[in-house]
Amino acid sequence: MARHAAPKPPRRALLQAGLTVTAVGAALSAGAGAAQAAPAPAPAGVGQTADDAPTPGQALTDAVTHSAAAGLGPAKNMRLNPLAGTDVDPLNNTIGTQVADFKPVSTGVATAPLTSGGALKDLPLAGGLTGIIPG
Repeated sequence: MARHAAPKPPRRALLQAGLTVTAVGAALSAGAGAAQAAPAPAPAGVGQTADDAPTPGQALTDAVTHSAAAGLGPAKNMRLNPLAGTDVDPLNNTIGTQVADFKPVSTGVATAPLTSGGALKDLPLAGGLTGIIPG
């Protein structure tokens, strides 16, 4: 007898029965847990009474601000060029020119914060924008 013509074991019926039992158990468990749980009063923060406790929106805003400060704060102060101050620093090259008696122009102004081991907050244009990043 060919494989495609062989009788198939009742896997699908067993799978459906197992999923049904699992769904019913989860529904009963959730219903029983919701019936037993009573809403607890919000804990008062440090220096706050229960009346002026932060609302859920304020708590969420505070949580996002603190986690952004913890996650992004070090990025503002982290050294951008790990090769700064070494002999193999590729950004340590400057090119300059002067035409007639005009003021000389050089790329050193743009690359100096990186070649000296500066961070994101030390860059000429992006440094001012890092003030909006908490931390």
